[in-house]
Amino acid sequence: MHVLVCGGAGYIGSHMARQLALGGDKVTVLDNLSTGHREAVRWGELVVADVLDARALEAAFHGRRFDAVMHFCARSLVGESVHQPYDYYANNVAGTLNLLQAMQRHGVERLVFSSTAAVFGQPVAARIDEDHPRQPINPYGASKLMVERILADAAGACGLRSVALRYFNAAGAAPDGTVGECHEPETHLIPNVLRAALGLGPALRVFGDDYPTPDGTCIRDYVHVDDLAQAHRLALDYMEDHPGAHAFNLGNGAGFSVREVIAAAERVCGQRIAHTVEARRPGDPSVLVASSERGRRDLGWTPAHPELEPILASAWRWHRAAAATPAGRMAG
Repeated sequence: MHVLVCGGAGYIGSHMARQLALGGDKVTVLDNLSTGHREAVRWGELVVADVLDARALEAAFHGRRFDAVMHFCARSLVGESVHQPYDYYANNVAGTLNLLQAMQRHGVERLVFSSTAAVFGQPVAARIDEDHPRQPINPYGASKLMVERILADAAGACGLRSVALRYFNAAGAAPDGTVGECHEPETHLIPNVLRAALGLGPALRVFGDDYPTPDGTCIRDYVHVDDLAQAHRLALDYMEDHPGAHAFNLGNGAGFSVREVIAAAERVCGQRIAHTVEARRPGDPSVLVASSERGRRDLGWTPAHPELEPILASAWRWHRAAAATPAGRMAG
């Protein structure tokens, strides 16, 4: 297949491009490089374009025949979305509409969409399945949910086939060390914990220790980035026999608190990791843990990296190597 990976210079997108190429698929990456990294595009052609620029999108599709699109382009910081909602609705909703319209003009009828657990808001069940109420509590989650609604409407009106994959917390790095996680600024817990262990960047901060959880810190479900990429590839196969719009939750089904992640990282790194506790961030739910039974059953998806410490170990190997050779780091 020839797959257009939008946002393929970013963290998850670059791992996706790698996995597609290793599996024999042709890859074209579209990215505006605002948060992604040119050096992370090692598999396939890079087209520098922004989904908000309809003309640039049209040029990207012109002369190329894509079998499917994978869409990772998004503003994705929960706290930032609370303070900059217009930017989030513009990029995540209007940008996706531009992409869908370009796909329609060029006869591309399959889309795998990078959604999020943030569409659910505060959980009302111990494990969040696909039927859980969708009541986002921040603009980031609301923007992703709006796209899911658009995809459902497009299935009926335009015959678009789509799969929305709702991630919980992506983590880890490619086993061969070619790509890992690097954002500026970095807001994700695991890379910040590991950077603190290496003495890089600002001191590690824990946002809130007064949540209604056993140790007072947020609980999240961590899934290895390569496992997420595998689910995307399976989603392409699923759409062959399943028209319409579909959504699956992707997680390991086990939650770990912030303090538990820090403790596990200390075991992996072999050292104490200092941190401070600060006030909660706005828009952060207390607990987000997935039920991925539908994805396991219907997609045939089984995470190959279900344990927290091996996920941390893969990220630690990449971060150590990247710190030793910063000019050659490959990051998303």
